[in-house]
Amino acid sequence: MRLPILALLAHGPAHGYELKQQLEKLLGAAYPQPNVGQIYVTLGRLEKTGLIEGEEVEQESRPNKRTYRLTEAGREAVAAWFEDTADEPRVRDEFFMKLALAPRTGMADRVALINRQRRQYLNTMRSLSKLAAAEDRDNRVAQLLIEGAMLHLQADLDWLERCQEEFE
Repeated sequence: MRLPILALLAHGPAHGYELKQQLEKLLGAAYPQPNVGQIYVTLGRLEKTGLIEGEEVEQESRPNKRTYRLTEAGREAVAAWFEDTADEPRVRDEFFMKLALAPRTGMADRVALINRQRRQYLNTMRSLSKLAAAEDRDNRVAQLLIEGAMLHLQADLDWLERCQEEFE
């Protein structure tokens, strides 16, 4: 959560609830909704590490609010994040670990595990399809997030087929 918050602050100063709203609007309903408490805890940590600076802003009819802005160190951290690649394959997959260990324990059948996981992926795909239909068509980021998740699920389903062929 820390780097996405920094990236949002690169656009300009904001307070925690504004950051929550920006994330929700940008990513849509398919992305797990951020907890505003988590955002404020993260903002506190970012301020302690010198990546952002906070400032109290007076409000007439409400309590003061604290807005945050990026420091130069924060801007450098965001730039480094955008330069970094996400090339990590899912080798440490919990489902695969279950599949590998099932025969050694005698407590689970591999094909039953595969079938249960397949049902879960299909249910998730149905849920994502409903979200895609309900999502604002103009929110291309949210639509791409859902499409990417669906493509990953389809690849996982194909892989489950391959596993089942191997173990039957």
